[in-house]
Amino acid sequence: MNSQFVYILIGIVVLIIIALLVLIFGKQKKEKPFTILASLAFAFVLAGLLFGEERWLGYGLMGIGVILAVIDIVMKARRSK
Repeated sequence: MNSQFVYILIGIVVLIIIALLVLIFGKQKKEKPFTILASLAFAFVLAGLLFGEERWLGYGLMGIGVILAVIDIVMKARRSK
């Protein structure tokens, strides 16, 4: 196993732990489903982790995911005003 695979594995495990914590402790609040844009952002970040062997592809996919997440946050903030 090379170090890149270990980093990818650690990233996936951390994301799974965060998702489980949200599922366990998030029941107290009213559940809001992911928007389509947030789902796409999450998918791009995961794809970036999975295809991290090629640096340009992994970072590019993660960058697209982060940009989509920021756009989703801004759109939600404008709607709540």
